[in-house]
Amino acid sequence: MWRSSISLQRWQLFILVGVAGLCVSADHNKDPFAIRISCGARRNVHTPPTDTLWFRDFGYTGGRLANASKTSYTTPELETLRYFPLSDGPENCYIINRIPRGRHYLVRLFFAIVKDPAVDSEPLFDISIEGTQIYSLQPGWSTVEEQSFVEALVFVTGTSIAICFHSTGHGDPSVLSIEILQVDDNAYSFDPTHGKGTVLRTAKRLTCGTGKPAFDEDYDGDHWGGDRFWLGVKTFDQGSDMAISTESKIIQASVPPNFYPQRLYQSAIVSNDRQPEISFQMEVDPNKNYSIWLHFAEIDPRITKQGQRVFDILFNGDLKFNDVDVIQMAGKQFAALVLNQTIAMTGRTLTVTLRPANGSHAIINAIEVFEVITTEFKTSAEEVTALQSLRSALGLPLRFGWNGDPCVPQQHPWSGVDCQFDSQSSRWVIDGLGLDNQGLRGFLPSDISKLQHLQSINLSENSIHGTIPSALGTLTKLETLDLSYNELNGSIPESLGRLTALQILNLNGNLLSGRVPANLGGRPLHRASFNFTGNAGLCGIPGLLSCGPHLSIAAKVGIALGALFAFVLLLVCMTCWWKRRQNILRAQRIAASREAPYAKARTNFARDVQMTRNQHGQDQSRNATEGGPSLLT
Repeated sequence: MWRSSISLQRWQLFILVGVAGLCVSADHNKDPFAIRISCGARRNVHTPPTDTLWFRDFGYTGGRLANASKTSYTTPELETLRYFPLSDGPENCYIINRIPRGRHYLVRLFFAIVKDPAVDSEPLFDISIEGTQIYSLQPGWSTVEEQSFVEALVFVTGTSIAICFHSTGHGDPSVLSIEILQVDDNAYSFDPTHGKGTVLRTAKRLTCGTGKPAFDEDYDGDHWGGDRFWLGVKTFDQGSDMAISTESKIIQASVPPNFYPQRLYQSAIVSNDRQPEISFQMEVDPNKNYSIWLHFAEIDPRITKQGQRVFDILFNGDLKFNDVDVIQMAGKQFAALVLNQTIAMTGRTLTVTLRPANGSHAIINAIEVFEVITTEFKTSAEEVTALQSLRSALGLPLRFGWNGDPCVPQQHPWSGVDCQFDSQSSRWVIDGLGLDNQGLRGFLPSDISKLQHLQSINLSENSIHGTIPSALGTLTKLETLDLSYNELNGSIPESLGRLTALQILNLNGNLLSGRVPANLGGRPLHRASFNFTGNAGLCGIPGLLSCGPHLSIAAKVGIALGALFAFVLLLVCMTCWWKRRQNILRAQRIAASREAPYAKARTNFARDVQMTRNQHGQDQSRNATEGGPSLLT
């Protein structure tokens, strides 16, 4: 338990910068960043009484749209919601980008129930912001005003913020609205870290002396206050306290860094003579720290000077502030005073007691109680990117989720992912993947090598195709690699032989081919188990086919290309020869057809001349024989 060891005078210096008004942020020259989303809305919405703008819900997340059933009067006047069926995955996140980095924000979420006659029960689920779980909805939340929303102060280091909803198996998570509102960087500063290592979840925020809740623009106060939501309480039902109020102006109220609205201090609960003490109780979670902020302003017209009202403040019976005199500590009547203390709870009930001294009475104007949650260390950004690449390459089904941070919140790690905290980098890392028998049909990306802390990979009994990436050989911590019963092809990378820590290697039941690398097949390790069976094309170790002359992939490709080139060349030559032969034959036929009549005429003429000569010779012979005149001399 954190105990105060300083005097009341020193507490006066710590009470709040709001009393001294010494801290003014330069950012106040402009409006604070603010974004409000009406979940499930297809268009922008404005709500009364301040015409607040809610942006349409587009491009932030997955899930389904539906009409909403309002659960309480505190809920904004919105009609739609977004819900996340378990079939879409157990983790679903709103990713909101373009957030000014390195700033403090108030994040508020309202919940509702799907407006559907078939939905007769309220969903129960967990909520995380930037990997830190901040809240779990409890049964009956839809009938309790202050449980219909959750609010937290967070420090955002990057330019985006992830707000995630984690299914617990009791209905589908559903959200009505999301608000992200920038606050002063020193808002609610209760330790030197200024919230950079913590989240402050609003466990209770009450304005005393009025039964009406105050919300929407924080009583029309300064926007740097974050537009807080104040539930109203008339009295604490002790029969001895009563409500008072005033219209007088309250000084030292709306000042940095918390900018509490003036109206917060214009009502109060005071005790009376029958029971001078005021006691407030609330249920909390044990073994957690709570930061308590108590608000005072002396608005009782009967108390006008110092010493007239003095009281002690006890938390669970332990004295934390003694001799509190509001007028003395605030400087005057109608002036705001804030006291803060952080305590460690061991039980389930927080009791704040205001015990008057010297026969006077107690007064309280407002109470804020925050659960102090230590922020989770995140997963290495490089390994998150590698897992996202793996999700895409393997075609991981929606039911896996794989949204948000893989390792945090620790209550909801990604399915099939084993995490280990790396103290050197103060980051979570991935040391195991177990996605066997999940119907995966993609391929193994080389980005898997970025998961340098992997000790075990089991992707067996899927339909993963393609080759085994040689980059797996860089995972030097790998002890188990089971890729059996998939559709992997190609050869086994030589790089796997560099995995000296490997004890189990199952590549059986695939379509692998080629020689098993010698540094794998010829390495029986002590208590190691290597299985290459069921690959018809593998060779080179006992139990597999014997290998012929080993040719590299490049040589095989060269031979194949050479054979293809020779075949194409032969085909071209044969085609050319055939076409040339056809051309010759065609020319001969054409020539023969053109010369046929002339040749026939010459033949007939020669025959006629010859016959004439023959006939003339015969006539001369006949004349000589018969003694006729001779033409010869």
